[in-house]
Amino acid sequence: MSDSATVLRQLKIKSGATKRLFKEHKSYVLEEEQQKIKLEKLKADGAEEWDVKNAQKMLEESGKMVNDTSAKLGVSVQDLRALLVAAEKDGSIAKTEEVLKAEEVLEEVSV
Repeated sequence: MSDSATVLRQLKIKSGATKRLFKEHKSYVLEEEQQKIKLEKLKADGAEEWDVKNAQKMLEESGKMVNDTSAKLGVSVQDLRALLVAAEKDGSIAKTEEVLKAEEVLEEVSV
């Protein structure tokens, strides 16, 4: 397998991974927001202490997952950018479908 084929294959893999991590990160951010609302509602309604503590634990867990997916997404984006730089240096694969898709994924994730 040539270097160009390897880079294209890695671009496809990293693009998919980055896109998946971005979706996962968005879902955890949404979950964290929902948990905050739920916790505030429980406190406002004067719910039992156990319910409030449980909601607080779930909120903390969601926060940990947001941080975890954010870190993983950052690493994945860096790897994808490095692969794009390698692809652009190789003139034969500079504007292939995989390169264009990887650029789209980076643009989507950066917004």
